[in-house]
Amino acid sequence: MCGRFSISGDTFNQMVRDDIGCAFSAQASPDIRPSQQIATIIYQQGQLAQQEASWGIKPDWAKKQIINARAETVNEKKLFHHAMQNHRCLIPCSGWYEWHEEGGPRKQKYLFGHAENRPFYMAGIWFPGDTPELVTLTTSPDETCRPYHDRMPALIHPKDAWQWLEGNITSAMPLLTPDKSFPITVTAV
Repeated sequence: MCGRFSISGDTFNQMVRDDIGCAFSAQASPDIRPSQQIATIIYQQGQLAQQEASWGIKPDWAKKQIINARAETVNEKKLFHHAMQNHRCLIPCSGWYEWHEEGGPRKQKYLFGHAENRPFYMAGIWFPGDTPELVTLTTSPDETCRPYHDRMPALIHPKDAWQWLEGNITSAMPLLTPDKSFPITVTAV
């Protein structure tokens, strides 16, 4: 789930600044992939700030890079517990991609975007270091996404940004449940 996403140009950064209330400037890209540097929003020293982080972590024991974690169990997993408690982030995006089998030899690629051309805010956790790293969180799909994939990004409403980023774990966890109020469109690409 969500191994690629996009950031549109023009008004995207201004919409994020208006929604979240902090300086933000991300490079537009139609195809952001794991291991790339990603513009995130974090809570630091009493305010929201932009931070660049590399998408994915690779613990010594892992055979491949880990880019996603299940929202339902992220706080219980030893690998993610500290970051979930102390280092939550938002990843603004224009949409994300999923591939779905359509009965032929190739899978069809779909873009999941905001019906009102607004940014989405994916929930994530980050890991401090010389180059911070991040993992996006996934949840059960809503009605729009369910026919295409069994997971979707855990999306945070802009009004809940502060609660997600600087609130305690008890107030942050309920924000990770699937929410039917996100107006999502699906486009074959």
